[in-house]
Amino acid sequence: MDRLKNKVAIVTGGGAGMGKETSILFAKEGVAVAVLKLMNKMVWIQ
Repeated sequence: MDRLKNKVAIVTGGGAGMGKETSILFAKEGVAVAVLKLMNKMVWIQ
């Protein structure tokens, strides 16, 4: 399937859940996909 061939998508939250599934579907349709996942992790430096 190449309905979206030569398109680019930036997917935030693409590491899991709906974002991940969206990324996979876009890639199957020919989209160049950039997947972003931010970790909610605090690091304390003393």
